Formats: sequence, structure tokens, C-alpha cells
Amino acid sequence: MNNRRGRPALPDDRGESPMMEQHKTSESPVDVSIVVPLHNEEDNVGPLYQQIAEMIDAQSLTYEVIFIDDGSRDQTVPRMREAMGDDRRVTLLEFTKNFGQTASLAAGFRHARGSVVVPMDGDLQNDPNDIPSLVAKLDDPPGWDIVSGWRKNRQDKLLSRRLPSIMANRLIKRLTWTTEIHDFGCSMKAYRQEVIEDVRLYGEMHRFLPAICKWRGARITEQVVNHRARVAGESKYGLKRTFKVLLDLLTVKFLGDYLAKPIYFFGKVAMMAMAVSFLSLTWAIIQKYGYLTEHGQPVMLNNNVLVLFAMMTFLMCVMFLMIGVLAELMARIYHESQDRKPYKVRRVYRGADRDETNAA
Repeated sequence: MNNRRGRPALPDDRGESPMMEQHKTSESPVDVSIVVPLHNEEDNVGPLYQQIAEMIDAQSLTYEVIFIDDGSRDQTVPRMREAMGDDRRVTLLEFTKNFGQTASLAAGFRHARGSVVVPMDGDLQNDPNDIPSLVAKLDDPPGWDIVSGWRKNRQDKLLSRRLPSIMANRLIKRLTWTTEIHDFGCSMKAYRQEVIEDVRLYGEMHRFLPAICKWRGARITEQVVNHRARVAGESKYGLKRTFKVLLDLLTVKFLGDYLAKPIYFFGKVAMMAMAVSFLSLTWAIIQKYGYLTEHGQPVMLNNNVLVLFAMMTFLMCVMFLMIGVLAELMARIYHESQDRKPYKVRRVYRGADRDETNAA
């Protein structure tokens, strides 16, 4: 496994002091970083830490665990501190307020030192014993970048959780062309560090992370994981969150297809508006000469609402074209200001000495 350390600044993690950043980079890297967001899980953090610790103790790889408290209002932080004690493998980040699961994962990814990063839920529904098999599968041929968990036997309520999830998964798979994944909502995944180190997360984008990485060339596969019924605490998911996910899906679809050339999107819409304008005007002319009208009576152009509609849609066509041009300019400014290459190299093979080097 390749250990890489560079980190981009994430918008959800601006509160680090230079001293904390220096301390983090001075620590030695580990093989696997486990990232666990927490929100009002006071009854689950103790058993969760115990299960993760037992799993780590049985492994030969080096692990670290990063818990992120996302503005809990119960005793999650005190109980987590009591459970972790002086275990140097564990880090607890406490947010000032509830920023959401995506922000929690962004902070965890920012602090992770492992060459492999494995996020998981903090409600005991994910089984920590699945982590070693997910990590091991990354090295299976042809060499995977992401192994996504699949809760094939999901232990959740049908109407409020499973049915909306099934519908959302099918829609996401169709729109993002990520056919390798059945369960986008499963938090437990194994990522190679290099595929997520320069990805920015916001909104509810964490569930689309595999699709975003695939668009940048990542190799994705899936593995069935154990899923357990919730025994304590309350679920943070519901139908209200499904609506937010659908809105973010529209953003992800646009970014995936049109981020580099937004004029293509707005140009298509402009051409549709132009076609509607042309058809409306054509129909108005036909009506003027008495064709296809009742009793063959003509309809004068100055009294035909279709002429006004044609003018409006023509103006919409012009507006969409102008918006497309402005979006193109903004896209150019974005890419140049990011100073990020428009490509990503997987490896470099050198013929002289046959060295193989990983490259970002």
C-alpha cells in the first residue's frame, strides 16, 4: 500500500491551528484510518470503541481511529473520552455545532494518516469486523481504488428507510453510470488515500463520492457487508433527507457531465428553446392563412398569443447562450485558480530500469 501524505484544505475544516497541523504531519503514517462520524450516540460509543479495538488488536496492519462528534447534545463526547482512555490510536474531533455527516467525513479525511481510509457509521449498524476484508480486497486484481460495502441483508424499516433507499440507489446508479454499486447509502467503504485526497465534500455529497472518484478514473468494486439492527439511539435519516439527496444528485450530475464544458448544457437548453420558438411562429403563420383553424378563419399575427410565446422563447434561447458563455468563463477561472491538473496519472512506468511509480 502506498502511503501519501499531501492534503488539500477542506472547507469544513478551517479551524485547525498551525501547531495542530504541524503535529499531525509529524506523526508517522499508518496502514488504515477508520473515520467514524458521531451525533447523539451516547449509548453506542462505548460498545463501538470496544468492537473496533478488538478488531484492530487481531490485525497485523497498523490502524488509527478518528471519531468526529458532530455537535452532539447528549453525553457522546464524555462517554467517548471515557471509552478511549489513553489509547493513542484514537483521535476525537469535537465540532462546535452540527455541520452534517459530509462535513464530519471531510474533517476525518483531512486528519487521516492511513494509506487506506475506511469511513463507517457510529450507530453500531456497521460491523467493524468487515473492515479487514474490505481493505484486503483493494489488492485483488486488477487493483481496486475503492471497495464499497453492500448491505445486501439490510436491517431497517421497509417504508421509512429501505424503500426510499432502493429508489434513490436506482436513480443515482442510472444518472451517474456507476453500475458497480448497489448501495450508495452504505457508509462503510475502503478508499485508497490518493483517490480522495483532492476531492472537496459539501452538502450531502459523501454518498456520491465513489461516482465522483470514478469520473476521475478510480477503479470501483463492491463487497457484501454485515448490517445490524439499531439497538440504541434514534436514526438520523428520513424522507426529508431523501429530498436533499435528490437535489445534490442534480448538482453531481451537472458537475460530472458539464463541469469542464458548461456551454454544452446551456447550449442544449438554448437549442430546445429555439426549436419551440420556431414551431410556435410556424404555427402562428399557418393560422394566419386560415389553415387548421375552425371554419377556416384566419388568426392575425398581432392577435395570436403564439407570436408572443415565440418571442419569449427566442429571448430565453439568447439568455441561455449568454449564461453558457459566462459559465465557461467561470469554469476557466475555477480550474486556473485551483492549480489542479485536468488529468490524474495512475502510475508511471520507466523503461530504463523498469521502475514502477505511483503518481497522482
